[in-house]
Parts: sequence; structure tokens; C-alpha cells
Amino acid sequence: MSKNQKGFTYPLTLAILITFLIFFSIQVQQLLTERKMHQETKIILQQEYYMLTTVKKMEGKLQSGDLVETKGTFQFLNGYVDYQADLPSGSTQKITFTLHLHSGETAVGFGYFDKNLKKLVKWIEKN
Repeated sequence: MSKNQKGFTYPLTLAILITFLIFFSIQVQQLLTERKMHQETKIILQQEYYMLTTVKKMEGKLQSGDLVETKGTFQFLNGYVDYQADLPSGSTQKITFTLHLHSGETAVGFGYFDKNLKKLVKWIEKN
């Protein structure tokens, strides 16, 4: 019975090799997915940071009583934010913010500022 093992090594090796390749391909796919999620998260956080910084700068201008130009740009390291201020209607002024990242992503946000309260009262963001 012990001399009857001539064809046993090849199928065993093949099964182990296939199992290893399946496990390895799953791990590679998981790594690629995590890298993609990391990059997307980085872009989303960058968009939020740039928009928040721009809104705070505009809010500071309005609180100090400075006149806000109808159009302008804020430059950042990896992009820029264009803004366009509409004429105030009553005590509320609408300002449109358009974010352009160097990686190609854009985002648009609308801020409604109350001149009496001197702060942002409403924010709408569209991607």
C-alpha cells in the first residue's frame, strides 16, 4: 500500500498553490480597496477644510464691516475657491462658493449670511 502513492504529490501541490493564490488575490484586492478609500477620504476632508476656511474668512470680513467684493478667489495649496456674492436682499446675502482642486474635483456651496447677526445662517453644498 505504501508503494501506491506515485500520483499523490502533484494534486496536493496544485491544491496548496491554488489555495495560496486565492488567499493572496483576496489580500491584494483588500489592499487596493483600502488605498482607494483612503484617497477618497483625503479628498473629501480637503474639500470640507477648504470650504470651511473660506466661509470663516468671509464671515470675518462681514463681522468686521468690510465690504465684500462681488467676485473673488481664495488660493490654497491644492486648489482654490472662487466666490460670487449676490446683492443683499433685506438682511440676508447669498454667496456662492466654487471649489476647484488640482486633482480635478469640484464642489459648489451656497452660504446665506445674515448682516444683522453677522454670521452664516444657512449652508447648502452640492457636489
